Amino acid sequence: MNLDDFSDLIERPDGGVRRDAEERRERLVVRPGALGRLDELGEWLSAAQQSVPVKAIERPRVVLFAGDHGVAELDVSGRPAGSAYRLVRATLEGATPIAVLARQFSVPVRVVDAGVDCDPELLPESVVRHRVRRGSGRIDVENALTAEEAERAVRLGMAIADEEADSGTDLVVLGDLSVGGTTAAGTLIAALCGTDASVVTGRGGAGIDDLAWMRKCAAIRDALRRARPVLGDQLELLAAVGGADLAAMTGFLLQCAVRRLPVILDGVVSAACALVGQRAAFRAPDWWLAGQASGEPAQAKALDRMALNPLLDHGVIVGEGCGALLALPLVRAAAALVAELPERASAADEEDGAGRRDVTDGEDVTGGRDRAGEGAGGGTTGA
Repeated sequence: MNLDDFSDLIERPDGGVRRDAEERRERLVVRPGALGRLDELGEWLSAAQQSVPVKAIERPRVVLFAGDHGVAELDVSGRPAGSAYRLVRATLEGATPIAVLARQFSVPVRVVDAGVDCDPELLPESVVRHRVRRGSGRIDVENALTAEEAERAVRLGMAIADEEADSGTDLVVLGDLSVGGTTAAGTLIAALCGTDASVVTGRGGAGIDDLAWMRKCAAIRDALRRARPVLGDQLELLAAVGGADLAAMTGFLLQCAVRRLPVILDGVVSAACALVGQRAAFRAPDWWLAGQASGEPAQAKALDRMALNPLLDHGVIVGEGCGALLALPLVRAAAALVAELPERASAADEEDGAGRRDVTDGEDVTGGRDRAGEGAGGGTTGA
């Protein structure tokens, strides 16, 4: 497998349809620009859907890729190493922020176990059946995956994207349930952006203290020594310093672009996978929205490189796809406004309408005078 092959498979959203959407927007009763970024969102959706006016978002879905990362053994995460399965179970039981928000917005959640480090019996069969391996390698001293596992993970993500597209999903909210994932994501972004470890090291969704931050920075620095020699091959890069969940998310994002399925990105992990995807297929980011600014420095670097401007900036750092899901109502609002606002009457229509009113008014007045005259005449003759 060569991820560069996606470059020939991915097309941009229809430019002609977008121009038609822009022209229609100029005719709406609310002047262009008055709705801010909602105008841009509506036009983007029209181009993605190849539909003017835009269609409502009716079947969104949250898709979460789960995995454990061996680098978490270095105490670089706010969660214990190997505890991703607890996040998965809590999400399935409805006890995590993403589960609460999904219930509130009536959006189904799908969890995909790409590399959780636990006995399969601890999770439902529907979740674990896709697992590539049990946990990913410690990227500071070894590859996260073998070459074969990396390809399997990417193909897993592609298969999930096809399933979602075939089932009628019209927009995906993408997130992760990982422990140690932000360390791998920071390494990928630092390698692809050519920056130092300290520039991309954040404190993760669970939060870490200063000592843990220094350990995380050192782990990214060590992993970068192994990432930089394989920058020319994105699959090798994912195998070296990614992980099963990140490789699957990358395949998912690329295949969603092939299938013309829009995706809202969440935090630093999905941004890192998107950046790898952009390196493989430069048109792919045209199918993605940045749902939020998480505050992670690596995410900001990745979004800047992809020229993606976050829809929200509320300081949501919990991960799990929460920030992206919070942006969904904004996207739905943009679609509804563009689709349902009426168009202004044209000048010709206004003149024609005014002419019809004049004629009507004249007929009423004349008729009134005629009736009055007849009544007066009749009275005189009678006298």
